[in-house]
Amino acid sequence: MRVLIKNGIVVNADGQAKQDLLIENGIVRQLGDNITPQLPCEIVDAAGCYVMPGGVDVHTHFNIDVGIARSCDDFFTGTRAAACGGTTTIIDHMGFGPTGCRLRHQLEVYHGYAAHKAVVDYSFHGVIQHINHAILDEIPMMVEEGISSFKLYLTYQYKLNDDDVLQALRRLHISGALTTVHPENDAAIACKRAEFLTAGLTAPRYHALSRPLECEAEAIARMINLAQIAGNAPLYIVHLSNGLGLDYLRLARANHQPVWVETCPQYLLLDERRYDAPDGLNFILSPPLRNVREQDKLWCGISDGAIDVVATDHCNFSIAQRQQLSGGDFNRCPNGLPGVENRLLLLFSSAVMSGRITPERFVDMTSTMPSRLFGLWPQKGRLAPGSDGDVVIIDPNQTTEIRHAELHDNADYSPWEGFRCTGAIVRTLSRGETLFCKGEFNARAGRGRFLRRKPFSHPWHTE
Repeated sequence: MRVLIKNGIVVNADGQAKQDLLIENGIVRQLGDNITPQLPCEIVDAAGCYVMPGGVDVHTHFNIDVGIARSCDDFFTGTRAAACGGTTTIIDHMGFGPTGCRLRHQLEVYHGYAAHKAVVDYSFHGVIQHINHAILDEIPMMVEEGISSFKLYLTYQYKLNDDDVLQALRRLHISGALTTVHPENDAAIACKRAEFLTAGLTAPRYHALSRPLECEAEAIARMINLAQIAGNAPLYIVHLSNGLGLDYLRLARANHQPVWVETCPQYLLLDERRYDAPDGLNFILSPPLRNVREQDKLWCGISDGAIDVVATDHCNFSIAQRQQLSGGDFNRCPNGLPGVENRLLLLFSSAVMSGRITPERFVDMTSTMPSRLFGLWPQKGRLAPGSDGDVVIIDPNQTTEIRHAELHDNADYSPWEGFRCTGAIVRTLSRGETLFCKGEFNARAGRGRFLRRKPFSHPWHTE
């Protein structure tokens, strides 16, 4: 019940220091120099390593049914992979339920999915499929139950029109909830897709061509304006993939709008050339991979602070699922990539070890800001007395080559196969319990706790 982590460099978003860290009964009790425990405890030597708050991934899709397929990671295999990659908390975007269902319907379904399987602590984002008085009246009740963020879609089966979006933004705002949105212009995508399919152009590269960056950027700009009309409602943009959308977000912030943005490792490190490879189907996701110029613009946003959060959008479909369902046709291939196990190490290697950002900025994007935005702070996202003993220890002196055979998800491939990363995840602790250590996973299904999140407040609000 007691763990003392010694000799490491403890990093929080606001600073770092070589300190010892004592965890008792799952809670951080003390940070300081040369801590001497009064009672017996496990000693972890972190000499030469960074000791950081466990990762908080606020964008996963475990066990999601997308109509043509169900993703291959459930809440056990998905959170097992998260733990082995240093992530100790996830917030899952619930999938769509039956037409006309209540908001609570999917919450009850997802509680059933996760309760006896999750390895790490977890919560859910609500999903709004349609708008009527009953749905709007349910929102404050959901917030009271700890669901303080909801997702709107501007594309797919349950896309919302502008009137619905305005109503949702207003009610979510006054109810203490943060609106998150998948922003793509559905009509433009449908038009482009129809042109390609009519011409018999079904190869993976046409997936990307059917969803050009302007479709995403236009929807981002539209949501920003609708949020302003809805009383300056707070807004969170998921999985940003392009620079034009980031320009619109910068403009909104210059006008003092409460808008935040997330990107994902795939948009920083993979590009559209993957669609021309023989395994191009394995990289189909929405929005699609962009060109290297857009990558550079996103990296500027990482470096200058314009991008707030790096999450994963982990939505895992095997090669077998992709090939069997699609027959090579992009329009019939399930969308999504795995990545919950690789997020921290990929970003640590490509951003911290390259000198693009500081370790503090890394912690802010992967743990602290997600916790602040989504009602988990200060329980999660920092290493300080009273916070949960969620820790990832990263050794910057090792090198890791990503091989799917050594990963812990339930797929049969990794989009990151062969990536060589500077650094290694050497230990993950959740509430003081070691889940992963030096390549070995050791935790029971169902130990993760559901987190009742607090209502939304601006992330610079202190407690």
